[in-house]
Amino acid sequence: MTNGLMHPGGKLELWGGVECSVVRVGDGWRDELAETGHSLRADDIDLIADLGVTAVRYPILWERIAPEDPDQLDFTWTDERLGRLRARGVRVIGGLCHHGSGPHYTDLLDPAFPKKLANFAARVAERYPWIEDWTPVNEPLTTARFSALYDHWYPHARDFGSFLRALAFQCHGVLKAMRAIRSINPSARLIQTEDLGKTFSTAPLRYQAAHENERRWLSFDLLCGRVCPGHAFHDWMLKSGVPATLLDDLASGEARPDLIGINHYLTSERFLDHRVELYPDVEPGGNGRDIYIDAEAVRVGRLDGKAGFEHRLREAWQRYKIPLAITEVHHGCTRDEQLRWFVEVWNTAGQLRGEGVDLRAVTVWSLFGNVDWRSLLTRREGVYDVGAFDARAPTPRPTILASAARAFATGQTFDHPVLDLPGWWRRPERLYPWNGRKLGCGPGRKLLITGATGTLGRAFSRIAEHRGLPNCLTSRSELDLCDAQSIRRAQDEHRPWAIINAAGFVRVADAERERDACFAANSLGPQRLAEACAEAGVPFVTFSSDLVFNGRAGPYWEDDPLDPLGVYGLSKADGEGRVLSISGDALMIRTAAFFGPWDEYNFAWAILNGLARGEPVGACPNTVVSPTYVPDLCHATLDLLIDGEKGVWHLTNQGSLSWHEFARRIADRAGYDGSLIAPVPSGEGANTALISRCGALLRPVDHAIDDFVAQVRPKILA
Repeated sequence: MTNGLMHPGGKLELWGGVECSVVRVGDGWRDELAETGHSLRADDIDLIADLGVTAVRYPILWERIAPEDPDQLDFTWTDERLGRLRARGVRVIGGLCHHGSGPHYTDLLDPAFPKKLANFAARVAERYPWIEDWTPVNEPLTTARFSALYDHWYPHARDFGSFLRALAFQCHGVLKAMRAIRSINPSARLIQTEDLGKTFSTAPLRYQAAHENERRWLSFDLLCGRVCPGHAFHDWMLKSGVPATLLDDLASGEARPDLIGINHYLTSERFLDHRVELYPDVEPGGNGRDIYIDAEAVRVGRLDGKAGFEHRLREAWQRYKIPLAITEVHHGCTRDEQLRWFVEVWNTAGQLRGEGVDLRAVTVWSLFGNVDWRSLLTRREGVYDVGAFDARAPTPRPTILASAARAFATGQTFDHPVLDLPGWWRRPERLYPWNGRKLGCGPGRKLLITGATGTLGRAFSRIAEHRGLPNCLTSRSELDLCDAQSIRRAQDEHRPWAIINAAGFVRVADAERERDACFAANSLGPQRLAEACAEAGVPFVTFSSDLVFNGRAGPYWEDDPLDPLGVYGLSKADGEGRVLSISGDALMIRTAAFFGPWDEYNFAWAILNGLARGEPVGACPNTVVSPTYVPDLCHATLDLLIDGEKGVWHLTNQGSLSWHEFARRIADRAGYDGSLIAPVPSGEGANTALISRCGALLRPVDHAIDDFVAQVRPKILA
């Protein structure tokens, strides 16, 4: 292989990829390029190239280029993007069908699917004869499972025969597409991707696990010409309606991949357990013969040393002896866990190469995140998972993953304090309860969090512990915000890699008569902490309020002028000015109207408590705020801290409500009588709602209210 795929012995390459699925669900279509906004941002190409990737898996999608008629093709969008990638020297791996079933004039169960795909491939290759590397169909086996065995996607079949036909038609489509491409570019290479997650089981279900483990190789076996008489699935495919001529064509081995791309996710591997009573919160499934739980293998302790992508890569190498790449590295989780996963995959790839596995590249996936993949695109919830860039900003914002990717691309090492602990998939708390799991964060560089007696401080410590972030939560007796020596002693004792100031004066009404105490806690204290952090060279996070605005012109952006009305708002505004003048690296979070499930002293809890007792409650209808769910706030703040963000950010849940409407929505979600909530006007009213130019990072407020009610209502009823 020349002019593209690196020779064995060369350095491990960094590739990139853009989530681009176009999936039909019922009569509707999901287009990830549109939902992540990438389809509208041509400048994303420069962000990709600037990472230092040598190649990018990029969409040239059938459903987008020829959506209505196979003879009416529009290459305008791809011409611009592919041209820019070529100009930047980034090798393109062209993808033609990514979890799709083709345009509306075909589908995975259409016997003409292979020919139609090949015709499209020929037109694409004529347009871009310079592209050497191709993935005509991404993950054909996975797509066949979701579309024809599990009924998730179109054509929504749910039987094994349909699954086998869908898989065979896709693999034959790969063969025919590569023939068409190679008729134009004889040196074109096939990079075939698939998820190779293994299935484990308890003893009574070994037969089912054996079936699934043989099935997982089927796409590569078909392409490599192995599905001949005597293969476990050969006769089964014929009985399911797969034409013998199709199998004979594939048996030539002409579609043998030049490189196998493994897409592996932490939940790819499964554990089938007949002991359904061990999983009271999981709905059992079955195969018509036995009822069982389809559990996550990563959460089963006895599979340590057996489950994991490194084992699957070794198996693929031993089975086919074809060069490998890891073609998707994504983890829909918190930023620290995303980073831990990416770094572990990169380091393990290096180890496998040292063992003699011909592993060529690791792919940052997805560069611009994805939407609703947690529900396999079957529900329109708008749940966005961040990639190397956070696409919720006006211009995609590089995250810590982008920093790690740049380092690896240039052969540098990369370190961050969150890497002191392994990912959740390696920590004991991941295990199902019947494993006898243990909890605990373990050693590592610490966060220092102030405010041990407050709602926010306790929440930050709790969430940091959950995320595997060692931390020390300090009270005033341990760290006095206004005493520089006290701060220095705490720093010397704990040696934190960052400080989060969650302490402060929070009693807004009392601030009018306790001005000195309010300013000491909200202005002088943050100043002293900022000075100490600047001197030590560690990041600093502190919090401000919507009350730095007067409420007459809301909602407010980060750069709107401050004009507080009361002492509390004045103290916060003064604290902002002091901190930002000391350190341009400080992260200043403005937020508002806390509510959360772990502290009874908030408006939402009081409303729910009163309604549960059948008591009338009052709420102001003419003051508009941005309610903020404390767990969401903590997670987003930690993500920004890890990303190295600085400056002023507005972090609230999406949506603005009057206090009265907030109360009514709580009542509605909890099933209580909303007429018990009386409107209690307060003065002339105000609107201090916050909106952000930096990006709306927290979910919609209604989703947060649902979560709050689900957690708190059982406690109140108890």
